[in-house]
Formats: sequence, C-alpha cells, structure tokens
Amino acid sequence: MTVRRARIYDAVALFSAVVVILLDHWTKSLVIEHLGPANLGPQVPLVGQYLVLYYIRNTGAAFNMFETNVPVLIALIAVAVAIIIYLYLKMLNSGSWLYKLVFGLIIGGAVGNLIDRFIYGSVVDFIWFRIPEVSFSFAVFNLADSAITTGVILLLATLLFGGLRAEKPLPQHQDATDTPLSAEILPTPSENDA
Repeated sequence: MTVRRARIYDAVALFSAVVVILLDHWTKSLVIEHLGPANLGPQVPLVGQYLVLYYIRNTGAAFNMFETNVPVLIALIAVAVAIIIYLYLKMLNSGSWLYKLVFGLIIGGAVGNLIDRFIYGSVVDFIWFRIPEVSFSFAVFNLADSAITTGVILLLATLLFGGLRAEKPLPQHQDATDTPLSAEILPTPSENDA
C-alpha cells in the first residue's frame, strides 16, 4: 500500500471519529434539553415499550458497568486504549479503509464519552432496550457506546475472518515468475528412458 493511500485511509478514520463525536454530542444535548432532569424525566417510547428514550447519568463504563469500582474502570480503560493504539500503529501504513473506519468508530465513541466525563462528571445515556414481558432490561446507553460496540464487533469479525492475515511470502529461492515448487520436484524424463 502506498503511503498516500494510507493517509487517505487515516482521513477516513478521522472523519468517522469526528462524525461520531458530533452526532453523539448533538443527541446528548437534545436529550438534556428535552428529557431532563436525569433519572426523573419522561420515558419516550420509540418502538412500543421495547425501545425507549430515557435520560440517565452514568458514572461507570459503557452500559453502566463498574459504576462503583472506579480503579477497575480506570484500569480497563487504560488497557483498552493501549490495545487500540497498538493495533492502529501496527497497521498505520498497511491497514485497509475498513480497519481505519473501525478505529474511527471506536475512538470517536471513546472521545464522545470522555467529553461528557469532563463536562458533566458522568456520561449522558438515553437509549433503553427492554422486553417487559420477560422482565428483561438492557443497560441504558448512547450513540458513543453504540459506535464503540459496532467498531469492536467489526474488528473482531475482520480479525476472525482473515482481515489481518499477512500474505505468505514466496520461498527465497523462488521468484514469482518461476515455476511452482511442485513442478520442481517432479521427475523429468531422461534421454536414457527413450
């Protein structure tokens, strides 16, 4: 891959991250303005009682995990950031546009939630999926959480299905224009056989 193409793919990552951050911030500001106060405001059904807008403040990680265990939360965020940086640097000049898009989604979602933590001291969550008939209630989340989750799922899928497999190099004694190795080991007819 050329360096120029790699930089174009980096622009894809940056663009997707910026779009996620802007959409996340915009939707959160609408929620704060129209569905407040947090934890006490109205529940607005989108798809019956299954998908509901409900404004809460989350002091934990994504999907309200580790809300009371701040040291574990900080450690997990540090490990996740280190892994993402390592993977991004590993494919800096060779990653496909899909990888760059995936990292843009993850980074954009992480930055969107970090902005909330700096501004409000917690994260604004407002999308609530539940199935009342069986008393199932998924954690309340936001667009940043969705972007991170989508990015991680796409990353795992591409890793599992061969996205980061390196091409196998040809053996050193063989050139791409030579005959295949299997042809080299076949016996050749000699003049005495005729």
